[in-house]
Amino acid sequence: MKTILIVDDELAIAEVLSLILQDEGYAVCCAANGRKGLERLAEGNIDLVILDYMMPIMGGAAMGLALRSNPDTRSIPIIFNSSLDEAVVSEQFPDYDAYLRKPYNVDRALEIIRVLLARRERP
Repeated sequence: MKTILIVDDELAIAEVLSLILQDEGYAVCCAANGRKGLERLAEGNIDLVILDYMMPIMGGAAMGLALRSNPDTRSIPIIFNSSLDEAVVSEQFPDYDAYLRKPYNVDRALEIIRVLLARRERP
């Protein structure tokens, strides 16, 4: 079972997305900011991160940079999501694998997740 980490300070969004992903057969864990997200990543076994851009304490760009600078986490796919235009987000952190603008289509998000996880499984 693949494990997805949702890092978002909007609890309602994280809870709904978590339920949808669990219904699709994924294990899900959540963190309310980038610092908590990095703590959860340190525990291991995360296959994909869905990362909000604007959060308190540590935002998505800072967490993304930390992920990519660590050899243990640099290959984990990152899906950035924000209500901001993608150009604004990519100026701060361009090294994500996919971008979803809030509010986003759940079917599209699930397809992106499937593609990124399948890509990661290939040798």
